[in-house]
Amino acid sequence: MNTESWLVRHVALLRASYRHWTGRDLIPAAVSELQAPGYLDQAAFGLVSHDTAADPVFNYGNRLALQLFERSWEGFTRLPSRLSAEPVLQSERSRLLLQVEEHGYIDDYGGIRISSSGKRFRIENATVWNLLDGEGKLYGQAALIRAWRPVE
Repeated sequence: MNTESWLVRHVALLRASYRHWTGRDLIPAAVSELQAPGYLDQAAFGLVSHDTAADPVFNYGNRLALQLFERSWEGFTRLPSRLSAEPVLQSERSRLLLQVEEHGYIDDYGGIRISSSGKRFRIENATVWNLLDGEGKLYGQAALIRAWRPVE
């Protein structure tokens, strides 16, 4: 698999699905499909996505998300997304994902996540949405992390 072409297709899917559910552009519409991965990698917000496996695994994280979770691309894209939440918060995370699956997206998610070194941070006012492939089939879910703060 060509990682660069996969990334271009995946980012196009992130953009199209975000627009489908929210009616808004994830990034400016003038940014081309080829420019979009670089644009998102430099964004001032975190962006992550995971697949549709029974135990979903992250398949994308932009630079800011990788910094927040203190992981490399390779480490992040092998991580089951449930492990980004502390065990006591996983039931809340599961409830959130079910709500997104049923309604397409939510625009006011907040929750505590944990980095690879154990640092905890609170995500606030995040948008979480379903990713749909070109045939309208569920492809995964994504989250736009606009605001966060450390948890002591």
